[in-house]
Amino acid sequence: MIKKVEVERRNKTGKRCDFMQLTIHASGNDVEVISYLLAKNPNNIYERSQNGHLVRMFYSKFTEEEVEVTFFVTPDSIELSRNSSQTYDITSYINDREFVVSSIFCTLLRSALGTALNGKPKEEFSSWVHHAFPFQFEIGPIASNLSDKQIVDLFEPLGYDVSIMYGDADYNLNIKSKSTARYIILKGLTTLQSGLRQLFVLIPVLDNYKHYYIDEKEVEKIQRYGEGWLDKHPQREFIVQRALRFKGIYNLVEKKGKENVSRSKDESKKESKVRLNDLRYEKIVDHITNLNKKESIVDFGSGEGKLSLRLGFVNGVKEILAVEPSESATLKALRRFEKGKQKENFLVPTPIMGSLFYYDERLKQKDVMILCEVIEHIEEFRLPKIMKTILTDYQPSMLLITTPNHEYNQVYDMPEGYRHPDHRFEWSRNEFYEWCNQQNVAGKYQLVFDGIGEEHQDYGFPTQMCVFMRKEE
Repeated sequence: MIKKVEVERRNKTGKRCDFMQLTIHASGNDVEVISYLLAKNPNNIYERSQNGHLVRMFYSKFTEEEVEVTFFVTPDSIELSRNSSQTYDITSYINDREFVVSSIFCTLLRSALGTALNGKPKEEFSSWVHHAFPFQFEIGPIASNLSDKQIVDLFEPLGYDVSIMYGDADYNLNIKSKSTARYIILKGLTTLQSGLRQLFVLIPVLDNYKHYYIDEKEVEKIQRYGEGWLDKHPQREFIVQRALRFKGIYNLVEKKGKENVSRSKDESKKESKVRLNDLRYEKIVDHITNLNKKESIVDFGSGEGKLSLRLGFVNGVKEILAVEPSESATLKALRRFEKGKQKENFLVPTPIMGSLFYYDERLKQKDVMILCEVIEHIEEFRLPKIMKTILTDYQPSMLLITTPNHEYNQVYDMPEGYRHPDHRFEWSRNEFYEWCNQQNVAGKYQLVFDGIGEEHQDYGFPTQMCVFMRKEE
């Protein structure tokens, strides 16, 4: 039976919080050396807070032949909701992210297990990194759309005996007697480092949810943690697809996995530069660089300032207004701009706490306005009013809009869903073309359509772009 730690923590509202749990049990001679591999003293209770999220650890058993240590994480539900991409959607308050073992669990636990994951204990214990013990790993609760058999197929090839348990459901109504949440017990002979690395790769696969942006760093993490076992796993392709989710990134790890030659860091970075975000910024910056009128720029929904920072290096630009409603994003942008000051010929953008929904006199008659991946985060019925404010009241010389091309989602193997949980819609190329033309009611702008990213012969570009150029009076 899984031992559930009886610990309570109350969040800011006074409501009881549940937690995610990993219990590591090992037995055998010299097993107490595990405390050094973990870099955790058995006489101390480990407790750390990360932005309100609580990580705790304690040893329930510690003898010469048996060690049991439990790590558990209690996320701050308010902080999760505040930082979620779905902050303005009620679903951000009723999901299971704060209760189940997922990528959030791995992220919060990574620093606590950093020594063991990296295999870097004190020098006198380094030889034990590669020593195998009879381990038992218990994780849960897990919320997964995988069947019990699929879960077994993930862990059995690694040499584990797998047990899956369902928790009891505690309903006042007679709905069901068993919860859908599962607890997994893995038993096998392995090293601590290998066991943890396998868990850190496979836990997000179980949940198929990532709370953060997936890019080349995720590829590198999969390769590092999967070294020595992932390439031999019969479910390798399934694991990588679930872990990385998007076909472009998946193809990158496939390509890298087949190369058996060592390369320099610079070469590797150059080859792996596939981020669509970077391509968007490059396209926008190149377009603005070639404009005659570009002295004043408004970057709507500027977020953490990544695009505004790049615009600060464009020759001829004299003013950049970075408009963003989020205070936390604006603070990150300010730190980014401070670093930009250290480089030559950088124009520091001016942050403005503002919104597309409210008229701001300071934004009138600028040379360039940008809506980079913004409109899809707004309900469609609210867009005409925003566009009227921009084209009729602000009257920029140029308005540049980018948004996802929904047709291209076929390439990402996600034809039914959106690319981001906060998207209110995603348009096809025809829908975007028709919508843009409908906004040009007075006919004062000339429209030019383009695409960003790698073009597909059937589905077009992953990002579609429209440039509204104001006609000369």
